Amino acid sequence: MQYDVTVIGSGPGGYVAAIRCAQLGLKTAIIEKYETFGGTCLNVGCIPSKALLDSSEHFYNAAHTFQTHGINLKDLQVDLNQMIARKNQVVQENTSGITYLLKKNKITSHIGVGSFQDKNTIVVKKNDGSAETITSKNVIIATGSKPTALPFLPIDKKRIITSTEALNLTEIPKHLIVIGGGVIGLELGSVYARLGAKVTVVEFLDSIIATMDSTMGKELQKSLKKIGFEFLLSHKVTGATVEGEKVTVTAESPKGETISLEGDYCIVAVGRTAYTEGLGLEKIGLQVEDRGKKISVNEHLETSVKGIYAIGDVVKGAMLAHKAEEEGVFVAETIAGQKPHINYNLIPGVVYTWPEVASVGATEAELKQKGSKFKVGSFPFKASGRARASMDTDGLVKVLADSTTDEILGVHIIGPRAADMIAEAVVAMEFRASAEDIGRISHAHPTYTEAFKEAALAATENRAIHI
Repeated sequence: MQYDVTVIGSGPGGYVAAIRCAQLGLKTAIIEKYETFGGTCLNVGCIPSKALLDSSEHFYNAAHTFQTHGINLKDLQVDLNQMIARKNQVVQENTSGITYLLKKNKITSHIGVGSFQDKNTIVVKKNDGSAETITSKNVIIATGSKPTALPFLPIDKKRIITSTEALNLTEIPKHLIVIGGGVIGLELGSVYARLGAKVTVVEFLDSIIATMDSTMGKELQKSLKKIGFEFLLSHKVTGATVEGEKVTVTAESPKGETISLEGDYCIVAVGRTAYTEGLGLEKIGLQVEDRGKKISVNEHLETSVKGIYAIGDVVKGAMLAHKAEEEGVFVAETIAGQKPHINYNLIPGVVYTWPEVASVGATEAELKQKGSKFKVGSFPFKASGRARASMDTDGLVKVLADSTTDEILGVHIIGPRAADMIAEAVVAMEFRASAEDIGRISHAHPTYTEAFKEAALAATENRAIHI
């Protein structure tokens, strides 16, 4: 079978690339080793974690804020099995939707593991042991990533687990130890903290969500402590053992002292590693970097082998589903002869805790490192009428703008619906808006987004109205 484009991997980058290729009139195939489409994001990542985050947030509010709202409940309980079942239903609906979209766009699906025989020939080994060979003018590698393991800390997938197993626990942990203070660990820790678990985060660095603006990490730590999180920052994990239903994690404190933590579950959430095993890259002389994991690409996301492209988690940059989607469209349009563009500086990052955290553009530390002259405007949600009405007053909006031109250089939000609010900042920055532009735009009242307007006004000659 001969195709114009074959995509290996059906995650957000892969299936979006395939659909865009088909829209552009290219005969397209997609190869997926699992029985369901959607990759990590839809099956064991973004979607199921958000489903559990929403469910646990409902429970937490019922237990802690409903009475203040005048809603009285008796005998409130968690039905974890139903919570997991609902999550699974959400996943099934989303993955079925991808199946529908691929069929709608007349994309041929091949279920199995794809491996290069040469740069235009791929062998697909099916789960039943059989194999088929397809040829393709162009290939897009979109095989994603997997949880990073620590070499000295074996994951048994029962007590010492990854994010994948954390989505299907059969009981609420009494004490959940989370190794890693990044997005994945904090989101999954939030799920179980809201349901009553004690959660201890052990982080090697001196802050959580360290890649985001430092104010965000400090504010999020304050909020998470309120729901029972404990933090051991600047601690180096040295090992973990399992004995029956008990997990013991050892770590080294900043002073060099050895500490020991006992819990019943431990999530290893120290990042993700590009997944390129089994692709047969060596057969086509493909260059890889980052200890042989990430694939090198040029400005067109084309590898060192002409006609073979790579996108998403297997190439450099943030491991984000929406970044992979943009790259999928970019490559599809490049193959079709168009001249697409991606502004990597304006791909937002989000943490789906509560309050949510969302950022786009430069952080304060990055601007200082560059020697840029900038001004800062911030506005706390405790001064927002909408936030007071919904009892979501933790957090703030922070706007960084150029001291001379007033152009917005970065926006960082921790607060209610920050994940949705950040889109306004992305649009503004794509059009190179100034802080004053945002300050002069009418924002509906009462809304959370008024906080963005106020923070922008604060950056414009300290003109905020409500603080």
